[in-house]
Amino acid sequence: MGTTEHDVVIAGGGPTGLVLAAELALAGTDVAVVERRTGHEPVGSRAKGFNARTIELLDQRGVAGRFLAEAHTHAVVPFGTARLDLGDLPSRHPYVVGIPQERVERLLGAWAADLSVPVLRGIEVTDFAQDATGVDVRLSDGRMLRAGWLVGCDGGRSLVRKEAGIAFPGRDATRSTLIAEGVAMAEEPPVGLRHDAAGVHGIVPAGDGTFSVVVTERAVGPGTEPTPEDLRSALAAAFGTDFGAGGPAWISRFTDATRQAAASRAGRVLIAGDAAHVHYPVGGQGLGLGVQDAVNLGWKLAAVAAGHAPEGLLDTYDAERRPAVARVLRHTMAMGTMQRRDGHMDALVETVSELAALPDARRLLTGLASGLDVRYDLGEGHPLLGRRMPDLDLETADGPVRAFALLHDARPVLLHLGVPGRLGVAGWSDRVRLVDARHDGAWELPVLGAVAAPDAVLIRPDGHVAWVGDGPAAGLEDALARWFGPPAGE
Repeated sequence: MGTTEHDVVIAGGGPTGLVLAAELALAGTDVAVVERRTGHEPVGSRAKGFNARTIELLDQRGVAGRFLAEAHTHAVVPFGTARLDLGDLPSRHPYVVGIPQERVERLLGAWAADLSVPVLRGIEVTDFAQDATGVDVRLSDGRMLRAGWLVGCDGGRSLVRKEAGIAFPGRDATRSTLIAEGVAMAEEPPVGLRHDAAGVHGIVPAGDGTFSVVVTERAVGPGTEPTPEDLRSALAAAFGTDFGAGGPAWISRFTDATRQAAASRAGRVLIAGDAAHVHYPVGGQGLGLGVQDAVNLGWKLAAVAAGHAPEGLLDTYDAERRPAVARVLRHTMAMGTMQRRDGHMDALVETVSELAALPDARRLLTGLASGLDVRYDLGEGHPLLGRRMPDLDLETADGPVRAFALLHDARPVLLHLGVPGRLGVAGWSDRVRLVDARHDGAWELPVLGAVAAPDAVLIRPDGHVAWVGDGPAAGLEDALARWFGPPAGE
């Protein structure tokens, strides 16, 4: 059996792996995805949606409408006993998006198919060996793939991470939670959420005579697949009765373990999504973190694979995503802790909830919950530097255009708002698009509010601002070379 070659092989076809594959394909990279499942989860899924920045990232690629057509949106999110209104966030998407992960995967799979990405289903990576020029990847069906790079998007128990020797430090689980769909009950259960010393429990009608159930177990459950009896036992412990619950159509167990990989790369092997970090799934952050990983990594890996940029560019993936993810992990740990209620914790939750209503605290928390406040440390300078580019309404010689529409092809953009012709991208025109445009008024940023409009911004393919100019082009060529490689001819 021969060896098939690709620029990049991705282990794992969940949301992170599929978004990464699409990002690479947009950049012209030869990428293949290996996924052990034969299809998407047919009934249930742990992730039920994602935050504002995630839908913005999909909007940057022109596919947000596919997801919004099958989703519902919520402009209010809970924090303790407070409810945080996202409606005034400076975004076209000031809400969280409610959509099951299996639908997300189906839609992402269709996008990847549109981009001609091969997804090898029913197969998994079983081993690999890397050398100075690439990685030999062994599959469960006996086939071998040769790739320039291997990316593990294969979940919290990632084989790729383990085989690459990347440590996974963090906090062990203190409890586990069962989530089940399609649960028939002989007795009418109380509908809604309740809290106790173990954590949160919830029962919601599924609309077909069955219920969706979330129930926290009194101790950390085993690592084996949960059973209907596990669900009945957990219900009885939480509610005093199991309501005559029958076998669910789908059931899963997760814990509050919080871990972050000690590194995101080992030679020609990288990791992203749950393979790089796991946390208690509260606040709808998990799927979004993986998508942000993929969009941050994709254009960098594509540039390195194509020879446009040195391997050192990949070091910025870890440098940027590590602190951003760590901040969210602290947030989910805090939110998970506040789900446990007794007399002492009730007092803390009430106090924190009162503080959350203060204007400055609310702006900070909504920026974090939405994912819109992420700033990568690109040095000192304008407040926009390192932050996501706002989706401005721009006027160009060709007519009106949204800023996000300029990023649909995942190509960097030098957006020039000054006198046309003053700035250029000579030497990088094969990689960077120059757009002369006009926009009136200040720019609104999450948490910070209005900031003075610059004359020009260099926007990376992930939508983050890499350089800000106010008149002169000082530093522009350095920024172009830093992020997009040396100019043509060098």
